[in-house]
Amino acid sequence: MAHDIELANRVRGAISDEGDVREVKMFGGLAFMVNEKMVVCVSGGGGALLVRVSRGRDAEYLGVVGARRAEMGEGRSMGEGWITVEEEALRDDGDLQFWLDAALEYNAEQTAAR
Repeated sequence: MAHDIELANRVRGAISDEGDVREVKMFGGLAFMVNEKMVVCVSGGGGALLVRVSRGRDAEYLGVVGARRAEMGEGRSMGEGWITVEEEALRDDGDLQFWLDAALEYNAEQTAAR
């Protein structure tokens, strides 16, 4: 299934000021990499956005409306730090930015730890 082109364009515009941004086909969608690490992946099915966040804030993020544990196939959890955000929870640009900020925060932590 093809990724959501409109959502991909919104993500692209929102993270264009980040340094090293690259797009890669991954997880059946279009992943956005910053500093060679996946930040988010726009999907065509099973949820609109796969987000990589800090494990330490995982429970907090799962409490946000529209968020759920990401799965790699039905019943196969991707584990802490991997969250799927439903399309309905991303209609507002502020809501999308919330998730991008969460993912970019984790990305910055991982980049600094290198």
